[in-house]
Amino acid sequence: MSGRGWLIVFEGIDGTGKSTQCREMESYLKNIKIPVARFREPTDGIWGQKIREILTVGRGNLTREEELSWFIKDRREDVKNNILPALNLNKIVLLDRYYYSTAAYQGALGLDPKEILRENEKFAPTPDRTYIFKAPTEECLSRIKSSRESNSSFEKLDYLNQVQKIFNSFNESHIKRIRSSETIEDIHAQLCEDIHQLIGV
Repeated sequence: MSGRGWLIVFEGIDGTGKSTQCREMESYLKNIKIPVARFREPTDGIWGQKIREILTVGRGNLTREEELSWFIKDRREDVKNNILPALNLNKIVLLDRYYYSTAAYQGALGLDPKEILRENEKFAPTPDRTYIFKAPTEECLSRIKSSRESNSSFEKLDYLNQVQKIFNSFNESHIKRIRSSETIEDIHAQLCEDIHQLIGV
């Protein structure tokens, strides 16, 4: 590996197993001595904490435009403080959610997903690989309910169906779709093979 590192993004609605696979990949790359950094969005920064609060208590009087601005501000900080420094250290950056999630979730509220992507691409580096995990929405909600005491304000069936439709519309060349119906081990093996081909190691 030479030059800039690699940005690998894990996307999809909650309950698809993307976060599990992101953590598994971090452990795998560490074990084979490949420099890696794992981050998540929303972050634990000021704006990320505000976003996580609305995930728990609901949007209240917050407009969709204001909510989008929080995601943008949080991502700008993430790119500046975490993503670019790690890439410049030649690390593989694993990112649990990125601007495709913002486009899908805020797009499902009625904003333009393509415009959201364009706004983010002005300052956020394009992923080298984006995995979009997919499973039936009802199955994802069932997984969420069985693993948490409460659901976030974003986890409603009709809304998530619309989010999934927007995820399905993304077709950039760096995107690969992952069926979450396979076992954790099989999906992990599939991702490992693809990442090795991607980075040439």
